[in-house]
Formats: sequence, C-alpha cells, structure tokens
Amino acid sequence: MAKKRIARQKSSRRSSIRRGATSSAGGTRKRQRSLNGIDRVRQNILFTDVKEKALDAVMPKLTEVHYKPGEIIFDESTLGRSLYLIAKGRIRIKKYTKYGIETRLAILRENDFFGELSIIDGQVRSARADAIEDCIIMEMSGDDFRHLVNTSPAFAMNLMKKLSFSLRAMDQTFVAELEKNSLSAKIKMDRLNLLVEASKTVNSTIDIDKLLGLILGAATRSVDADRGTLYLIDEAAGEIWSKMTQGKSTVEIRLPIGKGLAGYVAKTGETINIADAYKDPRFNPEIDKRSGYRTHNVLTIPMRDKEGKIVGVFQFLNKKTGAFTEDDEAFIDALSVHAAIAVENAWLAQEMVKGERLSAVGRMASTIIHDIKNPMSTLRLYAQVIKKRSGNEEASRMAEEIIRQVDRFVNMTQEILDFSRGISEIHLQDTDVGVLMDTALRFIEQDLNKKKVKLERKLNYAGNCLLDLDKMVRVFYNLATNAADAMPHGGTLTVGTEQQDGHLVITFSDTGEGISDEIRAKIFEPFVTYGKKHGTGLGLSIVKKIIQDHKGTIQVSTERDKGTTFTLNLPLKGPS
Repeated sequence: MAKKRIARQKSSRRSSIRRGATSSAGGTRKRQRSLNGIDRVRQNILFTDVKEKALDAVMPKLTEVHYKPGEIIFDESTLGRSLYLIAKGRIRIKKYTKYGIETRLAILRENDFFGELSIIDGQVRSARADAIEDCIIMEMSGDDFRHLVNTSPAFAMNLMKKLSFSLRAMDQTFVAELEKNSLSAKIKMDRLNLLVEASKTVNSTIDIDKLLGLILGAATRSVDADRGTLYLIDEAAGEIWSKMTQGKSTVEIRLPIGKGLAGYVAKTGETINIADAYKDPRFNPEIDKRSGYRTHNVLTIPMRDKEGKIVGVFQFLNKKTGAFTEDDEAFIDALSVHAAIAVENAWLAQEMVKGERLSAVGRMASTIIHDIKNPMSTLRLYAQVIKKRSGNEEASRMAEEIIRQVDRFVNMTQEILDFSRGISEIHLQDTDVGVLMDTALRFIEQDLNKKKVKLERKLNYAGNCLLDLDKMVRVFYNLATNAADAMPHGGTLTVGTEQQDGHLVITFSDTGEGISDEIRAKIFEPFVTYGKKHGTGLGLSIVKKIIQDHKGTIQVSTERDKGTTFTLNLPLKGPS
C-alpha cells in the first residue's frame, strides 16, 4: 500500500509540473491542497468579496511553486499561460531596453498578483519577473482565470481596479524615469559644456606657470572644491612637484614619488576618494595642525596623457556641496588628457624657443671666441711680461688684474658656448674649501667695492670637498654679480659656509630689492634677466647646471625690498 501511495504522489507531482512548465522558468513546484496554502491565497487582493463557492472551485487547482532569490519566474517575450498569486516574498518586474539598460517597473509583495496581461490579450510577456527573496507563488491556469472573470463580477472588478492602479503607477514610474533621464542628460550636457570651456582655457597659453594655474583653477571650479593642488612628475628626480603661494612668495613643493596621498597616486595610478578624511588612516592630520585648515574630504586623481601615462596628480580638498562623486572623478579624468596635452605643448613650445635662442647665442659665442682668441692671448702674454719685468708694485698689480679679467672674459664666453651646445663635463679634485673661498672672494670683493657693495664673510667650514674648481669659481662670480645688480645703490653681500649632514652648504645673501613672484618661479630658466639691462640671462641657468652636475641642489628664498638668499648644497665626497 505504501508503494502505491508513493507512486500516486509521484504521478500527481509530474502532472502538476507539466501543467506549470510552460509558464515558469524555474522554481520547485508541487500541487497545493493544504488549508494553510488556501488561507494564504484567500487574502490576495484579487479575491476580495469573491464568493466562497467560486473560490472553493478554483483553490484545489492551484500549483504551489517555490523560488529562490534571483530566480526568474518568467522572461520577456515568452508566451504566458498562468496567473501568479504571491503567497510569500517579494517579486521584481523589470524590462531591458535595446541598449541593455535595466528599468524597474514594479516591486510586488504578498497578496498581490501578476502575469494577467498575457492571458487577457494572448500576447507574449512584455517584461521579466524574478524573485527578490525566497518566494512562494500560487499559479492559476489561464482557463481557471478566464472562468472566474466570466462567472464572478467581484473578481472581474478587482482585476479592473488592479489594472487601473497598475496603469497609473506605470505612468508615474514613466514620468519619474523621464524626469530622471532628463535631469541626468542635462547634468551630462552641463558637464560636457564645462569640459569644453575648461579645455579652451587650458589651451589658451604656452606659459607653463600660467598654464598650471589655469588648469588647476578650471579643475577646482568644475568639481566645486575649496582648494586644489596640481603636481607634475619629475621622472629624473623621482619626485612630484608643485608651486604654492605663501604670502607674497611662491614656494616650490617637492615630494618623493610614493610618499603621501599624492605620491601614492603618482606611483600606482589609483584614484583615492576619501569622504571623511579623519576616519581614513591614509590621511595625515599633521598637515591640518600646522596650517590651521580643516580637511573634510579629499579627491586625489592621476593626470594622464593621451597614451595613459601618468604625468601629474590632481588633489582637491573639501567639496562645497558634500563628498566628491564618481561624476567628479570622471570629469577630472576627461579633463586630465586635455591638460596633459596642453602642458606637453607648452613644454615643447618653450623648448623650441629656448633651443633657437641657445643656438643663436652659441653661434655668437663661437664667433666671439674665434675672433678674440689671438688678441686676448697676445694681451694676456704682454700683461704677464709687464708683471714680471716691472719693478713697480702698482704696475704689477694692474697687470695681474688685466690677466684676471682676460681669463674671466674667455672663460665666460666658453662657458656660454658649452651651455648652448649642451656640453656638460666636470673635473673633480679634492679642494680645500677655505683656500677656495678666500681666493675667490678676494677677487670678487674688488668688483663689489666698485659698486659700493660690502662683502661679509661667515665661513664656518674650512675642510675639503670634491669640486670642479674652475666651475665653482664661475658659480661664485655669477651669484655675486647678480647680487650686486640687485643692489644698485649699494648694500651688503654675506657669503657663508658650513657643514650639514655630510654636505657643504654655501649661502649668498644680499640686501637688495628681492625678486618678484613671477620672475622667481622661472629664475633658473635661460634668458630670464628680471629687469637687468645687460647680460645674456644665462648666468643662473649655468649656475644650476654646474650644481646639478655636482649632484647638489640650489634653492632661492626672497622677500621684496629685503633681499635674496641663494643656498648651495653640495655632497662633500662628490657625486655618488
């Protein structure tokens, strides 16, 4: 008997599966005959005020189907043969556009129903239905559905009310989606216009300093940030650098690639968007403590060129209308390509101009050296003879000065020629710094006295250092000459030396007019003379090149009407 009952149950289960298989894409089915199931489905809004006799006739015919989260109940464009009554769980009705965009049409809950339209009009399904969570669905066949419509006015009225409600809800959904899409399109169009205007701005100049300011200003305004910084990558130095204004001075900031948020982004190319700075371990609050500024949110994003190479880093602080968004990230990412191209074009344009000018200077220097080589050699030889044969101390001193000035002129011309040709060569020797400074400053002092400039010595290091003696003397002459030019009515030049952490530190401090912010930012570039009526504008460029060849650094600090200080930092043991 037990085997026969089991056989009948299996037969019944197969029958119910065949009945629902054409209308369901998944789920576990079984014929519903329990009072519990009937009680659940009686609460459905479709059966409100429907007579018990009509319900009793249809309830035993329902098929109970279980669905897991994400399981499809029916798909779009399939033929519908069943009505679905929700006994438990939530169902999502959605549709995909031809572009693959998903649109949610409705979320249905217990005591609701769906799938009626395909039974009514005989057309294929117009949307997809899937389970949001574990669901129990009671399936009613199309025949039973049509029988209730024809025999039960309450059932038919409930159906019409639901259809009316669904149409209204769909209208509202459609209008809401339309408004949402219109707003999204407007925002994207505004962003596009903003990008176009920003692109025009960043391509409006080839002055690199002005350009960086324009790029940063356009980017900061576009993401509605309170502050921003644009770092560029210096591959040769392994650093990122930027320029910041502090009071009346412009300060260059340099950070090793990999250090801090900006350095990390420069190294990895990863975008970092921090909604709450003080809750993120990557943020360093010490910066706020020193500056007095309160950082709330941070967006740090790489600037890439058209090949995708990282050439800089944008960093923005404190979006004025909340946290930085993915749209902000996308905008800066799009702008960065235009910015990188503008920077590259500016560099190329400036290099072309400098190259042409250097070439012209080189040709001029070559001609000068060729034309004056023999006369200068003769002049120097006669001066040496006069010094040797003259018994007059004054004449001997004057002959020595002639020799010095001839050597200075020839060396300066040769130096300009070498710089214009890109020749870079140093000959290091173990040099007594005390002797070097004493000899060089003694001759420099003679020139300064003629210009009413007093020389003060603060020489605190008298040890040795590996240096190219001739080139370092050239550096001292150039710095002293610039200092004297900055003090047209006289003043004081203080030259100091000291040892710091295995380095020789040499300072030249004047009491002159100082250097304007605009000039200071490019003081080491060729042909920058900051108002002087004489000179080639190559002096400080040559100075910087010589210091770099020694693997040292040169920095300048200045204050208007108070003076300027150049600081040289050279490794005692020479380049390593």
